Amino acid sequence: MEWTQLDTANQIDNIKQDQGYSLIFKHSTRCSISMMAKRRFELDWDNLPADMPLYFLDLIKHRDLSAKVASDFQVHHESPQMLLIKDGECILDQSHGAISVDEALSVLA
Repeated sequence: MEWTQLDTANQIDNIKQDQGYSLIFKHSTRCSISMMAKRRFELDWDNLPADMPLYFLDLIKHRDLSAKVASDFQVHHESPQMLLIKDGECILDQSHGAISVDEALSVLA
């Protein structure tokens, strides 16, 4: 699997309009907890559906986009944070140690 860099507001608008599932991972490149959560997530991400888009948002470079994600998907900003989106709505919001592929899979089932 591979991350798609989330670096424009237009991409967020498209995720809101897309049918099906997407996943957004918000990551602070300066935070060791965020780095650990990302690594743990990537160890299991091959269990996710191969056709599900995985978006990576660098919070240090794109604070404005992080605010847009929080507003558009009606979630409180966290870092690290994983959002599972279905048909433009956030159906799972996890942060810090709660971020897991298994939890995302349980919602997908």
